[in-house]
Amino acid sequence: MPDFDDNGGLGGGGRGEREPRPFDPLFDHWADEEPTAATPAPHDDLFALDPVASERAEEEYDWYRPYTPTAVDYPRRAHPLYEQRLTELQRRLRAETITIPAPQRRWAVTARELAETLVLAVLIFLAVRASFQNFRVEGASMQPSLEDGEYLIVNKLSYAELDVGFLDFLPFVGSDDDEGSDYLWGKPDRGDVVVFVSPTSTDRDFIKRIIGLPGDTITIDDSNGEVTVNGVLLDEPYIQGVTRCNGSSCQHHLPAAGSAESFERCGSSECYFVMGDNRLNSSDSRLGWLVPKENIIGKALITYWHQGGPRLDLAPNHSVGSAEEAD
Repeated sequence: MPDFDDNGGLGGGGRGEREPRPFDPLFDHWADEEPTAATPAPHDDLFALDPVASERAEEEYDWYRPYTPTAVDYPRRAHPLYEQRLTELQRRLRAETITIPAPQRRWAVTARELAETLVLAVLIFLAVRASFQNFRVEGASMQPSLEDGEYLIVNKLSYAELDVGFLDFLPFVGSDDDEGSDYLWGKPDRGDVVVFVSPTSTDRDFIKRIIGLPGDTITIDDSNGEVTVNGVLLDEPYIQGVTRCNGSSCQHHLPAAGSAESFERCGSSECYFVMGDNRLNSSDSRLGWLVPKENIIGKALITYWHQGGPRLDLAPNHSVGSAEEAD
């Protein structure tokens, strides 16, 4: 039987002596601890001679086996996942579930928002343009109500019409005329100041006051300047000067709305008689022409420029009544 030396190992360079293991601070159980003298390390030859002793030695001296560290033995180091650095404002926005576009897409988003803004601005401009329009008064035909050079805004929706002929089958729904069209806000009325395309010159716009409606008979007394409508004397405090006939006839009969005569006289279902407030200096229906309703652009709403400066006033629309009512 081989002899053991004083250190519990075989004589002559046996395996009893262990070289010190390298120190690793990450693995505490790898500390280099030497066996005590009371527990000598077993030898392979001894294990072969005594199987029982070999099994017992393996249980008592488990450190003798080669140790292979596992993943559990390694310390876990928390590696934060990569994420884009956020500013304080971006963190607050993200906390409020507001999505910030990626940097590479911001130009596309900005271009789209700019295009949407331009389209919206164009639509608003067209909507306003279709509803209101500004005009400049030229000439003295509307003095003293409107001076030369004044600017006013015309409401183009004042006499807007809606075709309701397709609703005639419903009770309490009917049209005002044979064409089946209704005015949304009201028909042109006597005393309204309107802007219209001149029937004698389509490239010019006139501004006058409505005096006669379809079916009316207008009579002018050239001696005293009195104007009567259907035999009723009108009270016109807004005029300047004396009303004269200014034509071959001092009586004007307007055809009824929707009649054949109406289409023959003015080419429309409704013809209107207009005059300027400056009766001595106005080219108007006294010369024999009438205004078709299709030529009316709109009703004067407000004036915003007087005598070279800004000034906001309501347009001089007057309800023309009879002289008896005025008394």
